[in-house]
Amino acid sequence: MKAVLCKAFGPAETLVLEEVASPEPKKNEVLLDVHAAGVNFPDTLIIEGKYQFKPPFPFSPGGEAAGVVAAVGEKVTHVKPGDRVMALTGWGSFAEQVAVPGYSVMPIPAGMDFASAAAFGMTYGTSIHALKQRANLQPGETLLVLGASGGVGLAAVEIGKAMGARVIAAASSAEKLEVAKAAGADELINYSEGGLKDKLKELTGGQGVDVIYDPVGGDLFEEAFRSIAWNGRFLVVGFASGTIPSLPANLTLLKGASLVGVFWGAFAQRQPADNAANFEQLFTWFAEGKVKPLVSQTFPLTDAAAAINALGQRKAVGKVVVQVR
Repeated sequence: MKAVLCKAFGPAETLVLEEVASPEPKKNEVLLDVHAAGVNFPDTLIIEGKYQFKPPFPFSPGGEAAGVVAAVGEKVTHVKPGDRVMALTGWGSFAEQVAVPGYSVMPIPAGMDFASAAAFGMTYGTSIHALKQRANLQPGETLLVLGASGGVGLAAVEIGKAMGARVIAAASSAEKLEVAKAAGADELINYSEGGLKDKLKELTGGQGVDVIYDPVGGDLFEEAFRSIAWNGRFLVVGFASGTIPSLPANLTLLKGASLVGVFWGAFAQRQPADNAANFEQLFTWFAEGKVKPLVSQTFPLTDAAAAINALGQRKAVGKVVVQVR
């Protein structure tokens, strides 16, 4: 089979496409014929040795995939060869086949194509966990989504609306904000123009924002927190800006607010029943048309480096997908 390989930590341009042996599934694993693989922020980090997991060389990046089951280990009973499935792999999806633990594999719901399925798991799984389990977002509350045109940001906009919140989308350009508006955002803020705190004060009548969803980090972190409402919840989702910010601890006291970490991968492993219930809800919303991944760019396997760079350079809206078959 063909696979994109990382043989030493470095930029995406150092990745190579080679012929390698197909993996053999273990007793608890599913062997997947990959049709499409989602590109996510961890892919930009893992190839440079900056992610919390460092697979042994050589390895393929790609943390989520969609395709058809080729074979299953003897302990796997919930899917069978020929089934259309989506899988969370951690790494390994930029290849024609990948072996993945059975608990990370789910059937693709009716009406969802492979590209959408490859773009679904990580972003929507993260965002529903953030808004449901970590923020306890309630109908009628105000949700601010920073980086609202990215994969997790757009998912948060859609899920926030499905949960009954008023959603304020913030992004760095008018073009990106139009994407968030199409996803259902009620209000739009272009934070490249400055004045985020003043605009939020105006939009909330001085009350502040109940929940802030931040996958970006960087310079806007503290300014956004200063705009939070009493009993507000600030969700630390990621650091797409490349900068991990700090916060004066007295702000949490003065605001009576919570700074809440979101680590969906650990949640899915520690609370599998809750994670499964989340995806049951997500698939219901998909069937109702309330959530739908925006796949803005697709790249062939031969151009996997370009796909990673499109995301890493923050030029993409929605999700970027590598088409394998």
